[in-house]
Amino acid sequence: MITGSIARRYAKALLEIGIQQQTYDALGKELDRAADTLKGSPELRTALENPVFPLEQRRLVLDDVARRLALSKTLRNFVMLLLDKGRIASLADIARAHRALVDEHAGRIRATVTSARPLDPMLETRLKTALEKQSGKTVILEKREDAAIVGGLVTQLGDTVYDGSVRTQLAELREQLLSE
Repeated sequence: MITGSIARRYAKALLEIGIQQQTYDALGKELDRAADTLKGSPELRTALENPVFPLEQRRLVLDDVARRLALSKTLRNFVMLLLDKGRIASLADIARAHRALVDEHAGRIRATVTSARPLDPMLETRLKTALEKQSGKTVILEKREDAAIVGGLVTQLGDTVYDGSVRTQLAELREQLLSE
């Protein structure tokens, strides 16, 4: 398993290349696509990560996957480097670190909003505007649904969580009543 700092180093190196080529957003999307492909195929992961298979065979497999995914030459070389260095299993960690670095460089922040039911588009717009005003950055809103929260919203903006769910309010009320 790769440590976060090593994943961040690989991600930072790819970001610097992307900044030089002015393709950091596109490289990020390609990296995410490659990581999702690897994550979604246990057979592919085994073929690429298992040292029983000769490195040259694994390189051929990865090159074929890169072609099918239409990866740029830059990203193809990057994933080949990961394979050569025995770091291909950490592609998802590197992709996650890269996404965070790209967002930071572009002045964006991701917010996750969990609701019991689908958000009304007007509420979504108001929420996004409020989060952008608070953070001073462009907000990328990721929506999730979880009926267990009963109602309200749970919003995570960076490391901060705003929990306005009915479930939490009921739990707090219960604790308050039990303590009295």
